[in-house]
Amino acid sequence: MDVQETACRDAFAELSSPAWIHDPYPFLRWLREHDPVHRAASGLFLLSRHADISWAFKATGDAFRGPATGEPARYFPRAARSLSLNLLASTLAMKDPPTHTRLRRLISRDFTMRQIDNLRPSIARIVAARLDRMAPVLERGEAVDLHREFALALPMLVFAELFGMPQDDMFRLAPGIGTILEGLSPHASDSQLAAADAASARVQAYFGDLIQCKRTNPRHDIVSMLVGAHDDDADRLSDAELISMLWGMLLGGFTTTAASIDHAVLAMLAYPQQRHWLQADAAGVKAFVEEVLRCDAPVMFSSIPRIAQRDIELGGVVIPKNADVRVLIASGNRDPDAFADPDRFDPARFYGTSPGMSTEGKIMLSFGHGIHFCLGAQLARVQLAESLPQIQARFPTLALAEQPTRKPSAFLRTFRALPVRLQAQGS
Repeated sequence: MDVQETACRDAFAELSSPAWIHDPYPFLRWLREHDPVHRAASGLFLLSRHADISWAFKATGDAFRGPATGEPARYFPRAARSLSLNLLASTLAMKDPPTHTRLRRLISRDFTMRQIDNLRPSIARIVAARLDRMAPVLERGEAVDLHREFALALPMLVFAELFGMPQDDMFRLAPGIGTILEGLSPHASDSQLAAADAASARVQAYFGDLIQCKRTNPRHDIVSMLVGAHDDDADRLSDAELISMLWGMLLGGFTTTAASIDHAVLAMLAYPQQRHWLQADAAGVKAFVEEVLRCDAPVMFSSIPRIAQRDIELGGVVIPKNADVRVLIASGNRDPDAFADPDRFDPARFYGTSPGMSTEGKIMLSFGHGIHFCLGAQLARVQLAESLPQIQARFPTLALAEQPTRKPSAFLRTFRALPVRLQAQGS
């Protein structure tokens, strides 16, 4: 399909086609310019302009709401028989105030910026250990799959530390996370959803056992804190709420962080003139990380419905009341009306600013915005900030051994393999 000449009937189908898996950005540019408020064949509306997306994020609770109790089956027709879709419906991201306010407060009292920053030494240690593991193979001149050996392994080990889990348990659970995410995509097949449900059942059972373990034998980890009593607060999460919270945190922060690490390493290799940011101060590293997250958002579009509370007109298109609206995050991050020369990799646009804010005052959308801003954003940023300078310092001649291979997904920009090697000096 030549999007320059033919109207797009279904953006989901188009993004799933092999033609756009490697580089979806020409198609996203076409959507922004020709069909910025797109109605897919399923009836979903997709927003692709930065201004519309950032407004939709901020308007949640006003112009938009999450599905009400008993309503998910309307927007997820298979929800009645799907464990994964029911778990998704119970997550923080699907709740509106006042329920959202209560749940966010209960998790935020323990899952704080300070606690995440306290994990930095552990994350730095895990990074160094994974690079130590890769070094002998690379130094023999052999290729290493950085995706498997580092990008996937790091968030697994960090979550094991955060949750107080044995590392082997996390390695057993982790392969199912991508399966669950694919099953939650609006265009997932019945077989994909069934596989997601089987993986969700394993995660749900494990977290149920973990909660009981932490209740009787608490440690210094986030699960122990969340199940523990707070003298100044009689309210606490139920086991069902806590399982939903942990399930959502794992889904939101594992595969996506791995994809961001892969994209960051590819940016290091593709733009060697920008590596100086990783040898600078913390602000320089932060700028490089933010630009990676902008240029290649790991999640293409939101899996969470935003239900229109009234008829809404955007770009000459009327979105009817009760319509399901999703946002194309990857498109908004490449909108030239928000980021000048958006296809150029330029960390300077985030240097010296608040996290996620460009020097022109525009928001990087990969972590969302408003009341549903990603709870694990700081954890992902810390993992990237601790990884990239160490990779650059340890392996300054790192190069691609062969072209990386991506998973065929319209929802997640993830990889099957990212083979790297050390380049001979002077090559």
